[in-house]
Amino acid sequence: MANHKKYALITGASSGIGFELAKLFAKDGYNLIIIGRDKNHLDQRARELGEFGVEIISLVKDLFNREDTLSIYQSVKSHGIDVEVLINNAGQGVYGKFEDTDLNKELDIIELNISAVVILTKYFLKDMLYRNSGMILNLASIASKAPGPWQSVYHGTKAFMLSFSEALTEEVKGSNVTITALLPGVTDTDFFNKADMNDSKMVHDNDKADPAKVAKDGYDALLSGKDKVISGLKNKLQVAMTNLMTDRAAAHSMNEQQKPVDE
Repeated sequence: MANHKKYALITGASSGIGFELAKLFAKDGYNLIIIGRDKNHLDQRARELGEFGVEIISLVKDLFNREDTLSIYQSVKSHGIDVEVLINNAGQGVYGKFEDTDLNKELDIIELNISAVVILTKYFLKDMLYRNSGMILNLASIASKAPGPWQSVYHGTKAFMLSFSEALTEEVKGSNVTITALLPGVTDTDFFNKADMNDSKMVHDNDKADPAKVAKDGYDALLSGKDKVISGLKNKLQVAMTNLMTDRAAAHSMNEQQKPVDE
């Protein structure tokens, strides 16, 4: 396979969109470095992905912990590996009005959704630019396009992710390194359970997208060198409508979509 010496590093690779992306890269002959917190779950996924005939390196790291995140680059380099593809997939949210939600959980989410992405991108992008070769896929969200009552911190982190990705796209222009942002909507993953969000109207009133389809949209956009892709027609239409609104109107619309079903 043409990619048999190339490595893709994927955070949050043991479930959801991350695992579906891992399968796509493995099918295409990429060796994988998969990162997750649960060793047993990660080992199981490594066995499944190994059936594609590629090398799988599992790194058990907690990206809520900055020291763990900082250690990833050296762990990879200790294997003598150059990362051709970086997938910043891991992310979480917390649901509820900001006055009621737990501050420590929100600070953890900022660490995971922003700090970990900045750290990994900083280290691996430098190597990519030195080699003049590489691709980065950042999991943003259609949440990046509007203020998000009931998920104010999560929406803020995804707005950062999109802005960060677009800025880097401009900075690396002219090189053979590309940055792509993937913007899914409501997707059938464990995100909503972890965010305690199952009672929101958004979850009740929407059909959840197949994570395999979302992953394929991101994978195709990444390999095509696109700067961003919105996954799904419904999400494209929603973003188009949001772009026509004032920020205040967009926030109100999102409030109506995300508030609990019993309100």
